[in-house]
Amino acid sequence: MRSMLRALRWLPLLGVAALVSACGYNDIQTLDEQTKSGWSEVLNQYQRRADLVPNLVETVKGYAAQEQTVLIGVTEARAKATQVKVDASDEASLKQFQQAQGQLTSALGRLLAISENYPDLKSNQNFMALQTQLEGTENRITVARNRYIQSVQDYNVKVRQFPVNLTAMMFGYKVKPNFSVENEAEISKPPAVNFNTAPAQKPSG
Repeated sequence: MRSMLRALRWLPLLGVAALVSACGYNDIQTLDEQTKSGWSEVLNQYQRRADLVPNLVETVKGYAAQEQTVLIGVTEARAKATQVKVDASDEASLKQFQQAQGQLTSALGRLLAISENYPDLKSNQNFMALQTQLEGTENRITVARNRYIQSVQDYNVKVRQFPVNLTAMMFGYKVKPNFSVENEAEISKPPAVNFNTAPAQKPSG
């Protein structure tokens, strides 16, 4: 008899647990954690790239110190990219972060392109190793970013669905902003950092 009474005491809690599960609360939790994990990986890979920049700049400077405009541009772009205080839940903040990282990508592309004018720099072992590391990091950034984009899409679909949207509103789970891209078809490709393309020829005369 006592065992039955103890079991009956748990029935309301079991009922609540079943109701919460049926309303999608557990699914929201799982997808929310996936977005957080994905965002952490995005930040880790961008930081990995930023950590490569000082050595890359110093190596190029040793062979092409006269390229001050490009060298300063990369240094300033790195500083801006690392100083942005990003809040992934805020669309404006996420956009600012994305723009800063895009500016660093462009600056790095210009820095690497000038190596075509300096054969000794191109053949420098340290420079070649940094190129390889940077290329690998750009690829990892693309993979991490795409996974994050997909995780946010999955989360947003879930919290918009009925009746899960009622659960989401009850517990304060809102739609998350996501990376925006000008060309969705290009999102799966790494940023255009070409290590082997010579700069455009200057017009003669």
